Amino acid sequence: MTKKLVTQAIVQCNEQGSKAFVPYIMAGDGGLQTLKKTILFLQEAGATAIEVGIPFSDPVADGDVIQQAGERALAEGMTLRKIMKELASFKEEVKIPLVIMTYLNPVLSYGLQSLAADCEASGVYGLIVPDLPLEESGLLKEALENSDVALIQLVSLTSPAERIEAIAKAAEGFIYAVTVNGITGVRSSFTEGLEGHLERLKAASSVPVLAGFGISTPEHVRTLGGLADGVIVGSAIVTALHEGDYEEVRTLIHASKNQLTNS
Repeated sequence: MTKKLVTQAIVQCNEQGSKAFVPYIMAGDGGLQTLKKTILFLQEAGATAIEVGIPFSDPVADGDVIQQAGERALAEGMTLRKIMKELASFKEEVKIPLVIMTYLNPVLSYGLQSLAADCEASGVYGLIVPDLPLEESGLLKEALENSDVALIQLVSLTSPAERIEAIAKAAEGFIYAVTVNGITGVRSSFTEGLEGHLERLKAASSVPVLAGFGISTPEHVRTLGGLADGVIVGSAIVTALHEGDYEEVRTLIHASKNQLTNS
């Protein structure tokens, strides 16, 4: 077993002169039948990996755009089990890693061992659970121990040095560097000191560091991507897909390409 498939995809992207681009989508927004089309489109457009959000009625990290997408998906009858089954149905067509972002209650309801097995059956190689702190992650980590699924940790701007060190030591897949204080959503600017924060994270971590939260424009992708190993873009992608603006999605992904050769 290896938990390095997500890491390898990011490293390979960097070695080719680009920064990683990981779009977030809400599974079931527009109906379950849209999931395959959306994932294959993002793969063709050049995404490094895809973060597949699971709709949840009580999110703690999501802003208005993603909450509304979650409500639309829940209205379509989405569940984690339906989504895993759908992902498994076209697994062979997906050549980039999928990472699931969900909350702890759906995971516990599903069953830890069942989820670990179904992730592998569905082409899911990473799991993000934002309401599961490092100190409480042992049970889930144990369930994933004999799988290829990395348990990806988040680091906030307010994390003290000793906590960053502990998270970096336990990190799998990549470190999700939260770039704003608060919830997801479009921002016009980022806090001072972010560059130093990302530099310290990269120095402490043996896996790539991806910047996420608030990144919504090609300039953001280039700027934040230049400070990290890549970016995660959520609300801007969710909005563009909801509005059918596929060209906007391509423009955001293109901004991550050839950054190293152009610098």
